[in-house]
Amino acid sequence: MEIQDLANSIDGKLVGNDEFFSIDGFTGKFTFLNDSHTGDIVIRHWVNGEGVHMAFNKNIACLITQTPKDDAVEMAEKLNFPLIITDKIELANAYALAHTIEKFSPDSTNIVITGTNGKSTTSHLIYHILKTAGYHVLTNTDSESEFNTLIDPMVSKMISDEVIANGPLDFLVIEVSEVQGWLGKLMKNHAALMSEAANPKVGVITNIAMDHIGLVNSIDDVFDEISAVPKAIGGGICVLNFDDELVMKLDAENPFYTSMSKTDKDNAVFYDDGEIVYRGDTLLKTEELPFNSYHFIQNILSAIGACISLGLDKNEIINGVKSYKALNRRFAKLNGEPLIYDDFAHNPDGIRATISETLKLLCPGQTLYVVCAIRGSRGVEINQLNVEALVESMDDNIELILSSSNDVVNDLNFVQEDEREVFFKTLKRNDIEFIHYDNLKECLSETYKKADKKDIILLIGAQGMDPAESLLKDMI
Repeated sequence: MEIQDLANSIDGKLVGNDEFFSIDGFTGKFTFLNDSHTGDIVIRHWVNGEGVHMAFNKNIACLITQTPKDDAVEMAEKLNFPLIITDKIELANAYALAHTIEKFSPDSTNIVITGTNGKSTTSHLIYHILKTAGYHVLTNTDSESEFNTLIDPMVSKMISDEVIANGPLDFLVIEVSEVQGWLGKLMKNHAALMSEAANPKVGVITNIAMDHIGLVNSIDDVFDEISAVPKAIGGGICVLNFDDELVMKLDAENPFYTSMSKTDKDNAVFYDDGEIVYRGDTLLKTEELPFNSYHFIQNILSAIGACISLGLDKNEIINGVKSYKALNRRFAKLNGEPLIYDDFAHNPDGIRATISETLKLLCPGQTLYVVCAIRGSRGVEINQLNVEALVESMDDNIELILSSSNDVVNDLNFVQEDEREVFFKTLKRNDIEFIHYDNLKECLSETYKKADKKDIILLIGAQGMDPAESLLKDMI
């Protein structure tokens, strides 16, 4: 690779030096500044002169950034160090992903998963099925959804590190955020850009719904972002949710369908009368599934559809599903008496689905305590939609408790006054009683004391609810 070709490929401007800095050129590894070694390329959203000087001392090949701060350019020129400045850092990260796969994992079969809900569970389940079947597989899905954004070189680093340490990969399972941004600005076509970079044989699109308010402001915007994904997948197979009206409007060259009801389509796997069926054969019955709520069965169908499309043996798929353990915060059971479930329900569809499924577990005389963390520093709009989803989900047997979680979140997730007020005003306008706590620890403690052993506590929310399990362990 020539450095100028790299700069041209990411619409970048090269300053400081027109050749790679390290004597041996580029190692092929894209990484972070702190983890970099001689000959690596570092991608950073911003860098200042101190960062350029650190890169110089570490003898890396070059730095790529979107925002050179303070004296970054002057330092690069002074040290004769190559700095590439691009207006779209996502181009650099997509290039890094494509280059890393080509260099370190050229023979792997790659799968991408996107959509508004269910990405992480679907991705992790595909990963588990493949791993259980004995394949060497890597995924960027983790319990806190930290690595699915692809806005930095983390996944590229994960791939190169894994291959160097443990040899060639058979499969790559890459979760792609359907909508992505940086500092409040939409990274347009992010899902399609990253999907194309992964060169997938199979792509999964779980659903299309509202989230990421501010980056996108309508369901049409979300559809526009996801609609380019099938084209990015190209001749690969697209696993589509047959029950989602917007997903079915996507133009996919080779579709495979999943449905929560019987369908006559030959290229489909569906759930009917307590059974998962493919081409007339029952693969699994409800009692054999690791979880059996509606939206989780949808995720299971998506994972099975992907694995069928990969050509896996039926028994490998069945064994993988049966032995699966859910990711943290995916309707995880934290306690028995009272029953406590924890779910990463952080947008309207997730809230409605999770509360609906939990209500089915209630028996007469039981109370469901819904403990919801308000989303901090995400804007009024998404919180308005979330509280409206709560209003729609309310039932006579539900008691609602809110937490701002001031004691456990950082500045990036702190609940603003207008975000809190939109919750209060909407609930009061709909005559819904609630209790609010500033701190999560007090919220959980008081709810746990209040609940009877026969009751159910449901914890929902994003970052503000993430530490709940560890806090509850001490209380219980």
